[in-house]
Amino acid sequence: MQQFDVLIIGSGLAGLTVALKVAAQKQVCLVSKRTINDSASSWAQGGIAAVLNDDDSIEAHIQDTLIAGAGLCDAAVTRLVAEHGRETVEWLIEQGVPFTREDDDSGYHLTREGGHSHRRIIHAADATGHAVQKTLAEKVREHANITLMEDHIAVDLITAEKVGMDGRECLGAYVLDNASGKVLTIAAQQTVLATGGAGKVYQYTTNPDVSTGDGVAMAWRAGCRVANMEFIQFHPTCLYHQKAKSFLITEALRGEGGILKLPDGSPFMQNHDPRAELAPRDVVARAIDFEMKKRGIDYVYLDISHKPADFIIAHFPTIYRRCMELGIDITKEPMPVVPAVHFSCGGVMTDHQGHTDIPRLYAIGETACTGLHGANRLASNSLLECMVFGQAAAQDILMQEAKPFVTLPYWDESRVTDADEEVIITHNWSELRRTMWNYVGIVRTNKRLTRALHRIHLLRDEVHEFYSNFRISNNLIELRNLLQVAELIVKSAIDRKESRGLHYSKDYPEMLPEAVPTVIEPSNYYSLLDSHHGHHH
Repeated sequence: MQQFDVLIIGSGLAGLTVALKVAAQKQVCLVSKRTINDSASSWAQGGIAAVLNDDDSIEAHIQDTLIAGAGLCDAAVTRLVAEHGRETVEWLIEQGVPFTREDDDSGYHLTREGGHSHRRIIHAADATGHAVQKTLAEKVREHANITLMEDHIAVDLITAEKVGMDGRECLGAYVLDNASGKVLTIAAQQTVLATGGAGKVYQYTTNPDVSTGDGVAMAWRAGCRVANMEFIQFHPTCLYHQKAKSFLITEALRGEGGILKLPDGSPFMQNHDPRAELAPRDVVARAIDFEMKKRGIDYVYLDISHKPADFIIAHFPTIYRRCMELGIDITKEPMPVVPAVHFSCGGVMTDHQGHTDIPRLYAIGETACTGLHGANRLASNSLLECMVFGQAAAQDILMQEAKPFVTLPYWDESRVTDADEEVIITHNWSELRRTMWNYVGIVRTNKRLTRALHRIHLLRDEVHEFYSNFRISNNLIELRNLLQVAELIVKSAIDRKESRGLHYSKDYPEMLPEAVPTVIEPSNYYSLLDSHHGHHH
C-alpha cells in the first residue's frame, strides 16, 4: 500500500492546478491515464474567459453565463467564478504562460466568442490549452513533492463502507498500472477526481481518447449524487476528414468572420437565428444538424477565405497548418465541418470548495457539476472553472487535519483469469458510441431514448459478466465506466420533460416555467448490482 496526503486522479488543468497549489505543504500523487499532456485541457483552442479590461464588467460576464445556461446556472457559483477570473489569469501569467499580446504590445489580445457581450477571451494564439498545460506540466514534473504516475488508470475509489468500516469517507483508490497489469492500493488523506469529460461515449467527439467519464462513474459507484448529465454540449464545428480524428475548429474562427455554408456555397445561419454565425453553440449545432438531416449531407462548410491570408495565418496558425497537411488551404477554400460532442455540463455534484457527497472526496473540472454551466456552457468558461475550483479545493485541502492511515485490503485477483479475447470490448464500445450518437444526439425523442436505454442495459450486462470473470485492463475499465455514464445521461434525458439549453426534445419542444436541475441519487438498486463483485472487494 502506498500512502499520500493528496491523491489526484487526472492530469488536465484541474488536476495540475490542485497539485501545484498544495504541493508546497503536502505529498501529492498525480495519476495520469496516458501521459500528463493527454487531456481535453491541452486540446482547448479558444482561451480563458475573464474580465480584464475597463469597458467590460463582472456583471456582464455573469449575465452572459446566466443567459447561456438557460435558467439553470447557480447564481452564487457563477458570481464566484466570474469574480476570480482575473486572479487566475494573473497566476498563469506568473507561471509563464505565453498569452498572445496586442500587435503594438500594449497588452494582451482579447478575442470574442459566441454568447459573450465583450472581447474577454485571453488566449495563446489558437492553442491556449496546450500552452497552459505545457507550462504547468513542466512545473509538476520538477516538483519534489509530486509523484507522477503516468500510464496508470484508476479502477475504483476505496470508501470506508467498502472495507467494512464505519462512515462513508473516501480512503483512496485502486489504480491499475497499465505496464505491469498490477493493481496498486493507494491510500490518501484527500482524494480529488479531476478526470475530465465523457466524450468517448459518442461516435464523434472533439475530446481525447481518455475522456471516458471515469470520475463520474467511480463517484456514482461510491455513492455520490450526479446532476444534469443530459446537457451534452456539441461543438458545432469539428473538421470532417478521414484522417483528422476529432480536430476542433475554434469558435473564434466564426468570431473573426467565418461563415457557415451549404455545399452550393449559400449561407444558412441567418434562416435559423438573427445572430447568425455568432449565435450560441447549441443554436448553431442544431441548425447544422437540421440542414444535414434535411438534405442528407454528411457535413457543411465553414469559410473564412474572404479574409486576408496573412490575417488568417496570424490568428489561426494551428488550424491553418493542420488543414494544409490534409490538403485544405483555408485562405482560399472552405473547410468541411460537422458537430461533435465537446463538453459535459453535468457531473458529480459539488459545493463551492469542490466537495462531493462523500467526505475527503473532491471533484474538479468537467467531471464535476458545480452549477456554473447550467443547461449550456458559455464558451471559454471551462478552463476558468478548472482553475477557480482547483484553487478553492486546494485551500480547503490545506486546512484539513490528517487522520491516521488505515490498512486497506489489496485487490484480490485470485479468482479471475486473463480474458481469452478482447473483441467483446471493442465491439461493445463501438455499438455504444453509435447508439448514443443516433439516439441521444442533438435532437432527442422519447422513442429514441427508450431504445438507447434498452441497448445500454444489454451491453452493461455483458460487460458486467466479463468484468467479474476476467483480469481487468484499461479498455475494460473504460468501457465499464462509459456504459455507466451513458446510462446516467439517458436516464437524465428521459427525466427532463422539456427542451432547455442543450437538451432538445421533439416530444417536449417547450421550456417549462421553472428551471429544475436533474439530480440522480444512487439507490439500493446499484449496491445490489455491485455485490456481484465479491472478489473485487
